[in-house]
Amino acid sequence: MKSWLSAHLQALQQVLKKWRAAPMSHLMMVGVIGATLSLPTGLYLVIDNLRNAAGEISIEPQISLFVALEAPNGAVKAIDAKLRANHAIKDFNFISRDSAWAALQQNEAIQAVGSGLEKNPLPDAFVVHPLNTEPGSVETLQQELAQLPNIEHSQLDAAWVKRLYALLQLGSRAVGILAALLGFALVAIIGNTIRLQIETQRAEIEVSKLIGATNRFIRRPFLHEGLLHGLAGGLMAWIIIRITLMVFNRSVQDLALLYSSDFTLHMLGLNEILVMLVIAAGLGWLGALLAVNRSLKNG
Repeated sequence: MKSWLSAHLQALQQVLKKWRAAPMSHLMMVGVIGATLSLPTGLYLVIDNLRNAAGEISIEPQISLFVALEAPNGAVKAIDAKLRANHAIKDFNFISRDSAWAALQQNEAIQAVGSGLEKNPLPDAFVVHPLNTEPGSVETLQQELAQLPNIEHSQLDAAWVKRLYALLQLGSRAVGILAALLGFALVAIIGNTIRLQIETQRAEIEVSKLIGATNRFIRRPFLHEGLLHGLAGGLMAWIIIRITLMVFNRSVQDLALLYSSDFTLHMLGLNEILVMLVIAAGLGWLGALLAVNRSLKNG
């Protein structure tokens, strides 16, 4: 165990020595990795913030049933009785045409329009809250209630929320695909960088083989270098995302104040940061492993 730790520590020291010898080239490499990783991570944060914002909106589906204006006397009581007997309904509210018209009359813009009307144009309405809020069940209930006598129109008030979540789900899948493609690109970039370093050290590697160095010994410092490139790139991505969110939050807070809201874009959590760093380090290690194995095989 002690010899294993000593070997890895020696390889790490070799890598840090090379980094100190040429800091700018390695810093540029870290910057490229950080910028590449920040793109899918930033998009993930945008979608996650949108999902949280949507979660603050009341999304309980409501079915609005509008009674026909020419409905006979007793139609409202008949509909009320049928709704009470329906076990798929959690509860419902009745809004009379007179109360709805009185509420609208309090709006000055509506008063200007309504002053030219001879009678109340609004129908009686029922607002129904389904017991089962699954989209399929709600749509089935809406279709059933729309068939009730003297119901002229039915409307599902939370349909837009369903479309919003569908778009967010589509966005999450797009981010996943983008992250996979950029991850492949990072493996190729890091692998190509390691391969070039192997070529510059080809003579040193050949001498090491002649004096008995194993492939594991030769491979070890390059794997450490790939891992450190990935880890440093992950830290750079976190810095880029944090600075970007701090800048955007100033504008978001100003916009939120206009709507009397305290909404802000949240940063990456500790678990999310750790996952990003592990993935970044893993991509760097994988790129280095593929490059070293290929060079040793061809050499």
